[in-house]
Amino acid sequence: MTTAQGEAVRISAIAAGGEGVGRLADGRAVFIPRTAPGDLVEAVEVERKARFARARPGRLIEPGPDRVAPRCVHYDRDQCGGCQLQHLSSRGQREVRSAVVGEALRRLARLETPNPGIEPSDVEWGYRTRLTLGMRAGGRVIGLHKLGQPDRLFDLERCEIAAEELNTLWAALSGHRGLLPPHAERLVLRLARDGARHLIVEAGPGPAWSGAVELRRAMVELGQPLTIWWRPEGGAARVVSGESDAYPATAFEQVHPAMGDRVRRHALQLLDAARDQLVWDLYAGIGETTSALLEAGARVESVEIDGRAVSAAGPAVAPGVRRHTGAVEAVVGRLPAPDLIITNPPRTGMDAQVVSAIRRVTPVRLVYISCDPATLARDLARLLAPDAARPLRLSGVRSFDLFPQTSHVESVALLEAA
Repeated sequence: MTTAQGEAVRISAIAAGGEGVGRLADGRAVFIPRTAPGDLVEAVEVERKARFARARPGRLIEPGPDRVAPRCVHYDRDQCGGCQLQHLSSRGQREVRSAVVGEALRRLARLETPNPGIEPSDVEWGYRTRLTLGMRAGGRVIGLHKLGQPDRLFDLERCEIAAEELNTLWAALSGHRGLLPPHAERLVLRLARDGARHLIVEAGPGPAWSGAVELRRAMVELGQPLTIWWRPEGGAARVVSGESDAYPATAFEQVHPAMGDRVRRHALQLLDAARDQLVWDLYAGIGETTSALLEAGARVESVEIDGRAVSAAGPAVAPGVRRHTGAVEAVVGRLPAPDLIITNPPRTGMDAQVVSAIRRVTPVRLVYISCDPATLARDLARLLAPDAARPLRLSGVRSFDLFPQTSHVESVALLEAA
C-alpha cells in the first residue's frame, strides 16, 4: 500500500545501500534515500511492506549534524545514482561505512565484534580511473543512471569523482557523439596507470562499427589521444583504433588505484608470507599480489578466471609460480595444500565450493579482501564454523575508504588457525 501523505521521520542510521533508516509511527522501519543520521525529514509516497516501508524524502524539517551540500550538480538535480553519500561530511561517511561492516558481521555472521577501524582516502574527489556510461536514443543521451531507476539515464556533464583526465576526455568525446555507433549501449572510459586513455564501446544487436578511426582522429586533434576498443554483443573486446598491443583495458583493476595499492600492502602485511611457503592467490586479477608474494620468496598458486588478466600477469608457469586460468571453484580442488591463502573475490563473494576447499586444507593464515560487507559476513560465517578439522578464528577486520562519496567500502579480514 502506498500513501502520498507525508509523515515526519527521524533518521537513525544509514543502511548498506546508502539509504537512511528511521521509524514510522506504526513502528515499521522505513528506508529513505538521500537522508542523513539525525535528519528529521518528511517521508512522502510511503510504500508499506509487511515488515518495512520505503519512501521518498520530502521536506527537510531539521538537518542532522553531518549533512553537507553535495558538490556535484547532478546529485540532486538529476538524482544521480552513482554516488549515495555526497550529502554527508567525510567523517560522517566513514562512520557510516564502518557501521555497515560492523552490522553485517554481527547480524549475518553472528560475530561479537565492534565496528572496524577505517583508513581514510587521501583523495576524496577525482579519484576514479574508470567511468562507465549508458547510452540511449542513438547517442542523444549518454550518462549515468538515476537513483533507483536503472532504466533511466541523464546526460552527463561531468563526474566529480572521476579523474580530471577522464572528465576532459568525456568533454571532447561528447562533442563528437555523432561518430559513435547508434546501437552502442555502453561506453567505458578508462585511464591506465601510465596515463594512456582508453574507450571501450559495447554494442547491442547491429552491424559492425566502421567509425572508430575517424573518432580517434577527432580526439587526437583535440589533444585527447586514445585507444578505442569494440565489444560487439556476445563477443570479446578488441582494439579497432590505436595501439594494438595496448594493455588490456577490459581486465579488472581497482578504480581507485592508490587506495587499492594500500589495501594490498595491508593484506600482504597480515599474510606475512615467508620464503618457500606455499600461497594460494585466489581471484588474482592481473597478478599484482602474486608478484609481491614472489618477491617475498613465497611459492604461489595463482587463480584467475579472466584469461587476458592472466596473460598480462606473466607466463603460466615460471620459477615459483603456476598461474591457472579458470573459475576458482573449478580449479581450487586440484591445488596442493597451502600454508597461506589470500582471496579477493568479486562482490558476490566466494562460491561455496571454494569455502569447502579452504576448510579442508586449513591454512595457517587466510586474508580475505572484500568489497561487500554482506558477502564477507556470509563467507566468514562459513569459514569459521567449528566443525573443520583445524578451525579458524577471526583475528581482526580493517576497512578502507576506497570509494568516497559512495556507500561502497573495502575491508580486509585476517583469519588464523585456532
